[in-house]
Amino acid sequence: MATIARICLQSLLKLVNSVLGMVGIAMVLYGLWMVRVWLRDMDSSSVDQYDAAAAVAPWFICTFLGAGVFLCAITGMGYLAAKFAHGCCLSCYMLIIFLVLLLETAMAADILLNSDWEKDLPYDPTGKFHDFKDFVKSNFDMFKWIGLLIVLAQGFSILLALALRSVEPNQGSSYDSDEECPPARLPLINPNVEPLEYIVAAKNNNWNSNK
Repeated sequence: MATIARICLQSLLKLVNSVLGMVGIAMVLYGLWMVRVWLRDMDSSSVDQYDAAAAVAPWFICTFLGAGVFLCAITGMGYLAAKFAHGCCLSCYMLIIFLVLLLETAMAADILLNSDWEKDLPYDPTGKFHDFKDFVKSNFDMFKWIGLLIVLAQGFSILLALALRSVEPNQGSSYDSDEECPPARLPLINPNVEPLEYIVAAKNNNWNSNK
């Protein structure tokens, strides 16, 4: 029964973890597309117009790509943790997912409570940050459900990893051996007790000598 539960938990963890992998791959693809567009704009525009852009690194594109690669790395780690069900891997996976949830909560709280949150960000010379912000605002309902799905997948991954960590591997109650019959078991208490016949014979010899 424990083996079946363990296999089910491993399969569920891999399935839920794949949601983060798909989000990470989508972010990497979108980041590569932004890099391609930015390089094309740099080549087609004058050098004087993009002097400031050349001096300042496109932080938004790099951050977007880094976040996508990080989610893909978490997905790979979660797959390995679910496959081998090792306690150390599961603990590290849960810790990383928990830290990501804390970071996402802090970012969401800053955006909701701070009306001037955009001023805390550095200047984006590519303009892709404003394009992405306008795209999110125009499709806010879709991104709201996507964000909710990501948060639920992360929370459910923590619960599944915790449950999988608590399930011990099935070691089996039978003796694993190539022989058909298990070896003879020794008595638990006083395994070196002499046979009863020897004790009786010793008593008879002592009684005859005394007589």
